[in-house]
Amino acid sequence: MKNIFILISAAVLIAISCQQKEKEQESIELWYDQPALKWEEALPLGNGLTGAMVFGGLSTEQFMLNDNTLWSGGPNPGNRENGPEVFSKVRKAVFEENYAEADRLWRGMHGPYSARYLPMGDLTLDFPFPPEDTENYRRSLDLRKALSAVSFTSKGIEYKRESFISHPDQIMAVKLSATAKGKISFDARLSSKLNYEIRVIDEDYMVLTGKAPAYVAHRNTEPEQVIYEPEGEGMTFEVHLKIINTGGNLNPQNSAIGVKDADEVVLLLSAATSFNGFDKSPAFEGKDPALLASAKLSAAAKFTYSELFERHLSDYSELFDRVELYLGPQQMDLPTDDRLLKVNAGHQDNGLTALYFQYGRYLMISSARQGTPPSNLQGIWNPFVQPPWGGNYTININTQMNYWPAEITNLAECHHSLFDFMEGLAVNGAITAKTNYGIQSGWLASHNTDIWAKTSPTGGEDWDPRGLPRWSCWPMGGAWFCQHLWEHFLHNGDTAFLSEKAWPLMQGSAEFLLNWLIEDESGYLVTNPSTSPENSFNLDGARMDISMASTMDMSIMRESFSNILQASRILGISNAFTERVEKTIPRLYPFQIGRLGQLQEWYKDWDDPNDTHRHISHLYSLHPGNQITPQYAPELARAAKQTLTHRGDFSTGWSMAWKLNWWARLKDGNQAYKMLKDGFTYVGDKTEVRSSEGTSTNLFTNAHAAVQIDGNFGGTAGIAELLIQSHEGYIHLLPALPDELASGEVKGLVARGGFVIDMKWDKGMLVSAVIHSRLGGTCNIKVNGTLSVKDGQWQLANGENPNPLLRKPDSVPYVNNALAELAGLKEDLGNIYSLQTFADKSYFLIFVQ
Repeated sequence: MKNIFILISAAVLIAISCQQKEKEQESIELWYDQPALKWEEALPLGNGLTGAMVFGGLSTEQFMLNDNTLWSGGPNPGNRENGPEVFSKVRKAVFEENYAEADRLWRGMHGPYSARYLPMGDLTLDFPFPPEDTENYRRSLDLRKALSAVSFTSKGIEYKRESFISHPDQIMAVKLSATAKGKISFDARLSSKLNYEIRVIDEDYMVLTGKAPAYVAHRNTEPEQVIYEPEGEGMTFEVHLKIINTGGNLNPQNSAIGVKDADEVVLLLSAATSFNGFDKSPAFEGKDPALLASAKLSAAAKFTYSELFERHLSDYSELFDRVELYLGPQQMDLPTDDRLLKVNAGHQDNGLTALYFQYGRYLMISSARQGTPPSNLQGIWNPFVQPPWGGNYTININTQMNYWPAEITNLAECHHSLFDFMEGLAVNGAITAKTNYGIQSGWLASHNTDIWAKTSPTGGEDWDPRGLPRWSCWPMGGAWFCQHLWEHFLHNGDTAFLSEKAWPLMQGSAEFLLNWLIEDESGYLVTNPSTSPENSFNLDGARMDISMASTMDMSIMRESFSNILQASRILGISNAFTERVEKTIPRLYPFQIGRLGQLQEWYKDWDDPNDTHRHISHLYSLHPGNQITPQYAPELARAAKQTLTHRGDFSTGWSMAWKLNWWARLKDGNQAYKMLKDGFTYVGDKTEVRSSEGTSTNLFTNAHAAVQIDGNFGGTAGIAELLIQSHEGYIHLLPALPDELASGEVKGLVARGGFVIDMKWDKGMLVSAVIHSRLGGTCNIKVNGTLSVKDGQWQLANGENPNPLLRKPDSVPYVNNALAELAGLKEDLGNIYSLQTFADKSYFLIFVQ
């Protein structure tokens, strides 16, 4: 049957909108029929700065509190004054192929480990509810409202708790109600795992004052694990609690406030730290958290609970409601963890996929707002003084993955928390470039950083034998971050942002990269030293970390320089710097297809087909880059597929999320969806055999038996990539649709060029589509079928798209050394059409038989 699209009328559009509206009203929530017994079962609230995990206990309710600025220590650059000498010796050892010596020498570059992200405290409410006297228990997180709710019945009375964290008012609000008067009684307490004091300063007002440690150990073998300096370094913080009761009495105590026989109670909580910027001591140059916290609470207390909620909802909904995804009904008769278990048992629940997608968007809104630090390995939710990997910013994949959904799922504002952070990295990274490497221009960031914008290599200085070059020897984090600046511009077309914010950062990063390159014996420009993040290669039976020109390094270089040249043309910049970039690109060491038909990871073909390492960094140019595509670089795409096949499917949560995106870019929807479902592997206490990798009860992703929230964000981005892609110079609708998602609809996804996509599909075929053009410009679109539009507006695309925001990827050089036949690719069917659009206009299409 021939596939034809036609322009539809306003009347048809209204009919479609009415059908969509019914689905839009469907509940999107996580819910459970029992309280959380541990942190991985609790439900997250947040506003980008303040976070809380809500446990929903019966006799004791617990809100575990975080503040995104509460970290250990203070600024500690960790640069090495003898760095240039070490750097020179490492390079010499690599060129001599003495990789073991290069590994040994590099350890002389190791600086201190990053600071630790810390828990702030706990708000606990102790109730007189014996668990055996309660029934009809339910706790939930409503993603449409960013609202946590707990309800149950005790002795014939229905009790309800609601809580949210407001971005506009910067407070957490909790409301307790019952169906009978005078039935609410509890004791409220504040506490912390850090050093703290409690003051009850009025019958309805309590303050927790605390101080963070100056140092938290990285290894459990260190002689001192947590060091406090009462008169020295360490961030201070305060938590303020106000109780507003209707009816009943308040009973202030030494360290608690009791509520007796109230009809209704509202609790308002604010928090603040002394953090005053990446380059200022929080102890000696910090802000006053008492003033900040009291001002927030005083302002919020002028509003009623209902007014605070409406202000919160208005702010949150403006972001969340931009995107709707319907893949099938939400099976709300089952608790969320039971749905996850049923999927593990082989049952199909497409609604859970949509829920997981929207949960990732919820987590982004809750953990990354403009004006706050970026979200870290834990998002903003962390219960530990010594969290896994310090709860820091691991920038060889994890922090970047946190922001993958920002543009495509219509949350571009959230991206700015990362962009603002980069400015501090650029300052410190320029100093590290000079001090450690003798490079006088440009900036860098190594694989770990923290709120103090640390840019030097970690590794424990000279005391930690477990510090490894395979992760410490990698100065490419800043360059990867710059790709996020470019993607933001491609999706939004803001030339002021490109000129004022992005270009200075991109240019500084590129200047460092130019100076990091060195010529090899063949005349190519290479990186030396070089690693493939966290992986190693086998040479004569020994594991080696450092060589030169790893494929990931060269991929980031090539894409960074391409972005620079594109940006310079848009901004009208042509100078010695851009000329140097242009002359450098052809000299970069090319991609290599190895003997097994794989995309080679290293400078030489040391790849092991039995290597199942979680990092597959050499596929960077397949995703998140765009220089390896099935259409424009088919042999490299086939080699990338072979690499994915070698590495296998099951891995850490975030690794499976990256594999989801890679397979989507290869247009293999079924294999991509398998990665998502593998990532849904249940991690919890309802099964006898517990996995350490997968998804927790509260849908947080896991890695190495610990929560790493990056997998949630990577999963959300990957689901979007199944539905639209726009990295090849055109917008591809349904590029990698899995068979299991044969029917559905979505609205609000954003393609490069500022095109917003609404569409509906059935039986794997597009039924209707609406393209909203924010910026105008040429829109090239690929559909699996024939496109016919009234008045002949759509034409078959002829030549490259002139729209600079929807540009075809650069061609890239490669050498094919394969001794085996390259892997085959999925057939990529469809035609590419072109239309000149105008800003703020919508173009409606419908599929007919």
